[in-house]
Amino acid sequence: MRTEQLFAASGALLGGLSVIAGAFGSHFLKARLHPDLLSALETGVRYQMYHALALFAVVWACSRWPLVQPSGWFFIAGSVIFCGSLYALAVTGARSWGAVTPVGGAAFIIGWLLFLRGIWRG
Repeated sequence: MRTEQLFAASGALLGGLSVIAGAFGSHFLKARLHPDLLSALETGVRYQMYHALALFAVVWACSRWPLVQPSGWFFIAGSVIFCGSLYALAVTGARSWGAVTPVGGAAFIIGWLLFLRGIWRG
């Protein structure tokens, strides 16, 4: 599987999973979670969808500016770490998951900077 194909498949998977997580949160967890935890879940869903779509932008940009490719890996890592930690926080209520979230946020930031660099130098 080519890297661009992997990024497109990952974008589709992450997008679909974000819809599932959002539906699960709004239909099953809404009445059970404290508003702060529900807000954390919603933030994870939103950022996951943003970066699922960003992966499709990476796929498109790779054909024009091959140097953008590393950004896709950081978008995937950020989705798993940032969004995953927010989901874990929301479901378990364990505030310690909040310590992991900034690592995923840093991965997102690095991904966007690499995307910019790839376009700029492309």
